[in-house]
Amino acid sequence: MRQAKFSVEESQSLFLNSFKQYGFKDKSAMLRAAIDRFKKEIELESLKKSADLYSEIYSEDDDLKALTDTAVNGWPE
Repeated sequence: MRQAKFSVEESQSLFLNSFKQYGFKDKSAMLRAAIDRFKKEIELESLKKSADLYSEIYSEDDDLKALTDTAVNGWPE
């Protein structure tokens, strides 16, 4: 596993020191879990923005709506 050196605020350090209270074996495990969770949140936010953009484009494009209606014609509801 790679190691990295970084700085945290004192309150963040105190929080990391309470790793056992949150069920982690050490500070590194707690920090890795936090990074993984933050990564998922960022990816989800990006996905939501993309979906919003596609929705906006779709709502403003009558040709695209017609194409979609044609494509789904005959599909069971």
